Amino acid sequence: MTNRATGAGTDTPPQEALIHDPDAGIERLLEIMRRLRDPESGCPWDIEQDFASIAPYTIEEAYEVADAIERGAWGELEGELGDLLLQSVYHAQMGAEAGHFTFQSIVRAISDKMVARHPHVFGAESRDKSAAQQTDDWEKIKARERAQRAEIGVLDGVATGLPALTRAVKLQNRAARVGFDWPETGQVVDKIAEEARELVEARAEKSQDDIAEEYGDLLFVMANLARHLKIDPETALRAANAKFTRRFAFIEDRLGADGRHPRDATLDEMDRLWDAAKAERPAPDR
Repeated sequence: MTNRATGAGTDTPPQEALIHDPDAGIERLLEIMRRLRDPESGCPWDIEQDFASIAPYTIEEAYEVADAIERGAWGELEGELGDLLLQSVYHAQMGAEAGHFTFQSIVRAISDKMVARHPHVFGAESRDKSAAQQTDDWEKIKARERAQRAEIGVLDGVATGLPALTRAVKLQNRAARVGFDWPETGQVVDKIAEEARELVEARAEKSQDDIAEEYGDLLFVMANLARHLKIDPETALRAANAKFTRRFAFIEDRLGADGRHPRDATLDEMDRLWDAAKAERPAPDR
């Protein structure tokens, strides 16, 4: 006799039936991961992994989610979100094996956090607040949580694994909350000019390490300018990357029409084609 929902026989072990049940939801995925990590019957590659080796995949999957959203690729987004969910399940399984936490404890912790951070929705506080007031309340709650974790310093708890531009903005936001910030955007622009001059001087007179340091200082201030202009620097740079890719593809297409490759063209010729690419797509590129 066959179970119509799973296609498995009625004598199939419960765990096996769960794995092949398309309607079993998160429990199915948890069991799949448990089986993949089983030291006797699991996948050798999955068994060998640890938190550190999986972390880069977690970051990569998050970026692929962001990429699908940016491209409006809604048909792909479902799969990318599944890949990202798998990463959480993977870490949860490894945490359970080591006795650190379980998937259920992770769910409980984030649920408790969301309830605690939204007293205007789940508690007695009024919802009659502006978005800015709610953001300020959110930051106060997070500050209390950091204090409970003995994160006393203003910059404590800003994850070191964040993309550098994102971390720079978060560090600057933290410092700005205690008054350490330029009050005017023009002052940030002046600082950019100063850092650019120092980079030019370092390039002429100093070591490669000094040049790299000055370049980092310039990028850090550029991130600060993004804050003052209310721009996400990561989003802005991704858009610039997409623009560059689009325009360079235009150059390749035009040269390819003549049976040529960019390496066969002069810089002046490619510059002219670049200008043509800008003129061809004015709306997205301006």
